[in-house]
Amino acid sequence: MTQHTLEFRSDNCGSAAPEIVDALVRANQGTAIGYGADDLTLKLNETLSTIFETSVRVFPIPTGTGANALALASTGTPFGAVFCSQEAHINTSECNAVGFFGSGLKVTPLGGIHGKVCPESLETHLNNAGFGQAHKSQPVAVNLVQATDLGAVYTVEEISRISALARTRKLTVHMDGARFANALAYLGCRPAEMTWKVGVDILSLGVTKNGGLLSDAIVVFNPEIAENIGFHLRRGGMIWSKMRFASAQILAYVENDLWLKLARQSNAAAQQLAAGIQNTPGARLIAPVEANELFVEMSANALDHLARDGVLYYRRGPQLARFVCRWDTTENEINQLLTLIVRHAHT
Repeated sequence: MTQHTLEFRSDNCGSAAPEIVDALVRANQGTAIGYGADDLTLKLNETLSTIFETSVRVFPIPTGTGANALALASTGTPFGAVFCSQEAHINTSECNAVGFFGSGLKVTPLGGIHGKVCPESLETHLNNAGFGQAHKSQPVAVNLVQATDLGAVYTVEEISRISALARTRKLTVHMDGARFANALAYLGCRPAEMTWKVGVDILSLGVTKNGGLLSDAIVVFNPEIAENIGFHLRRGGMIWSKMRFASAQILAYVENDLWLKLARQSNAAAQQLAAGIQNTPGARLIAPVEANELFVEMSANALDHLARDGVLYYRRGPQLARFVCRWDTTENEINQLLTLIVRHAHT
């Protein structure tokens, strides 16, 4: 008999943090000029400039897909190529939005482990890219997903090494930070140390997956990119008219380190779940658990039993499941899932 459901499909399935909902209510007072000239949006630029320890331009945007595609569209030409990992969201899950908004921009996946771009693979592709040859797509950018789409986190040193390679060929470095706060909480470094200080030019800052409501953001460290990105956003229909409501959410997200508090909660839940799985014969983690995602290999029969018992998760293959912990995942939910995994792991 099916038990009540246990939600481990995605952090997109979680609730919004009360602080962010309250910020929307507070913003809903009086009138304010539209399209980003309001006081809250101006404050957002100042606040994130302080947090990142450099002057940045911030563009609130409705979706993470839009943030990635338009950030990359602003980096180069329609005949350009963007390098990424094979598992990167822009390659597997965004319906070639990069190519659409980039007017033909080509996504080029590279080899690597645990969803990371391998520096050696990047160097090989750059050496064979055919720079200046009219019959070749011209490399313009590198996309790094932080945390990766297999739940691993790039170290600061890894980002620095890839960025240094990119700079030798004048490539832009874009970071897909859908789970940026989770990676930041894991590394324990300052935001600047994981971005512009190691060569990142532009960041898609995820909010929605980590307790947000209706907005993510593009954070631009490179002033040359910032000059053009507004045009791409307008042409793509990704400019909020009542921008103050989007900015209010992101301000609440970063103020008083709320983003880190929420990320630590989901990371801790994932670590608790991982510890239980590591001690369970018949269940195997295929990637390090460094943020809030777990990829678990079990028999097809065991995964079928989990689904019948009310566990909601995404199947990534006949014997592979992804479990995602949210900021509001409870210890009771973790314990219930572990009980079911232990029960079915041998089936």
